[in-house]
Amino acid sequence: MNDASEALFRAGFLIFAVAALAVGGALVFEHGFGYLPCMLCLWQRWPYYLGAPLALVAALLAWSGHDGAARLLLVIVGLMFLGGAGLGAYHAGVEWGFWPGPTSCAGANAAPTSAGGLLDQMRTTRIVPCDAAAWRLFGISLAGYNALIAAGLTAVAFAAVRRR
Repeated sequence: MNDASEALFRAGFLIFAVAALAVGGALVFEHGFGYLPCMLCLWQRWPYYLGAPLALVAALLAWSGHDGAARLLLVIVGLMFLGGAGLGAYHAGVEWGFWPGPTSCAGANAAPTSAGGLLDQMRTTRIVPCDAAAWRLFGISLAGYNALIAAGLTAVAFAAVRRR
């Protein structure tokens, strides 16, 4: 494996590992500690759900010497995480009150299937607003950390693509 292939492989595998850990951490907060995600939180996971497997495919392509295809996939992955970083920054700004969030941001609950189900759901549904941070560390919310992680993954992807 040449130096360029090795750089692409390492970047793809690093992006895969960090993305898997990040979305895994979000799922641990949700299922292990009971922090319910809002709609924006769920949207922020999509770059991870799509980008992690694509980064792994890019790493495997680089490993097998298909540098052009690996570069193309890493550009796509980098763009996905760039969008994720923007969405994370937007959500963090909503939490800090810098700008309003979407009017539809009231949680990710399924619609009832019957009128009786509506009453039952109204009694048990917990609304999760997008403008209230459920948790902060050093003043940064999960949305803020997501923005930082996604921006870092974008930088790794683009740095590997630029390396010749």
